[in-house]
Amino acid sequence: MDKQRDFVLRTIEERGVKFIRLWFTDVVGTLKSVAIAPAEVEGAFTEGLGFDGSAIEGLTRTYESDLLAHPDPSTFQILPWRGDVDPTARMFCDISTPDGAPAVADPRNVLKRTLAKAADRGFTFYTHPEIEFYLLKSSKYGKNGPIPVDSAGYFDNVPGGTAHDFRRSSVRMLEDLGISVEFSHHEAGPGQNEIDLRYADALTTADNIMTFRTVIKEVAIEQGVYATFMPKPFSDHPGSGMHTHLSLFEGDANAFYEPGAQYQLSKTGRHFIAGLLKHAPEITAVTNQFVNSYKRLWGGDEAPSFVCWGHNNRSALIRVPLYKPNKGQSARIEYRAIDSAANPYLSFSLMLAAGLKGIEEEYELPEEAEDNVWSLSDTERRALGYAQLPASLDHAIQYMEESELVAETLGEQVFNYVLLNKRKEWREYRNQVTPFELRNNLEIL
Repeated sequence: MDKQRDFVLRTIEERGVKFIRLWFTDVVGTLKSVAIAPAEVEGAFTEGLGFDGSAIEGLTRTYESDLLAHPDPSTFQILPWRGDVDPTARMFCDISTPDGAPAVADPRNVLKRTLAKAADRGFTFYTHPEIEFYLLKSSKYGKNGPIPVDSAGYFDNVPGGTAHDFRRSSVRMLEDLGISVEFSHHEAGPGQNEIDLRYADALTTADNIMTFRTVIKEVAIEQGVYATFMPKPFSDHPGSGMHTHLSLFEGDANAFYEPGAQYQLSKTGRHFIAGLLKHAPEITAVTNQFVNSYKRLWGGDEAPSFVCWGHNNRSALIRVPLYKPNKGQSARIEYRAIDSAANPYLSFSLMLAAGLKGIEEEYELPEEAEDNVWSLSDTERRALGYAQLPASLDHAIQYMEESELVAETLGEQVFNYVLLNKRKEWREYRNQVTPFELRNNLEIL
């Protein structure tokens, strides 16, 4: 740690860095930032930077509002979009109370706690997200809704198109920040794009996702367009998911890989999937945290609506990708419900906790889904035992309220705040009278 701190202090001096942004995330997943001068960095390392936690969404209670932000020197990066004028860097922070204890409501700490539980069992948790988003001409919209920057489709090559330049600039900027990109392409919706980050340990990935969202927004502003991670901005086009590949390692060995087993999937992998399936409805209020998230989950277009798994089955909630010969280390599963607007720290915590529960209690993996689940009738799905994911945020809240797993993983304060925040959102949504109701009911009733 001292070497990392020395590297940061030396780099700040050598590169003439003028501002250092200290980043952390609130319970909803909004990035927070405070800028300090170079002279304050050493003090922030040794003592932390004090701030009023009660002013941050769900971070603390008013009567215990004083908190400290401790920058993590391993996350130091110079922000490329700031250029050479007043060079600016950033570091992610861990949040503590004045007595030095980790703040119970810091999402980064929630994930660290869960990763520590996995480590106690000998596991390291890796994640690899495929992040979708829409590029729009503006954040403003008229009666016909938002306007995408193009009308292209899946994998389309659009000569001279905005999306090409956008993705190229974004990928270059991400690489400058030390975030490896696996590939990028146009997605199925007009103006919809996907950029896949290379797999990393879950804490690094969560930090990378928070950085990714900022990079995408900054590049969009630079190019005169607007980027949104809203799960379903268009009723007639696909929503934006964040399909996430998950794997557990024991040392250098992939715990999901077993040569000769069906799909080369080990007992550990099968129990992990069973845990995710069993607890999926309970964690959905976090992995799909907005009213709009359920428009994606139940809007078709390859979004999963039912709790089942399948080998390379894109209609299932959990997909076991095709095994590549001699690539045992890449054995993984793909969780397809989570969307691009989720808080990655809390979502990864719950996905890991659900999988670990399946391993600990040796949950039995149900039969795989071999058919296209969307094409089955409700009666057929019931007969096959495919439960529904929550159909609305209200439905998801009801599952979460009863979940011991979610309460234990998030901790009492985060658990209660997420419920409070989501109930408020649902109440405000429910109280609306929408254009749909006026259009269909006003004249005939």
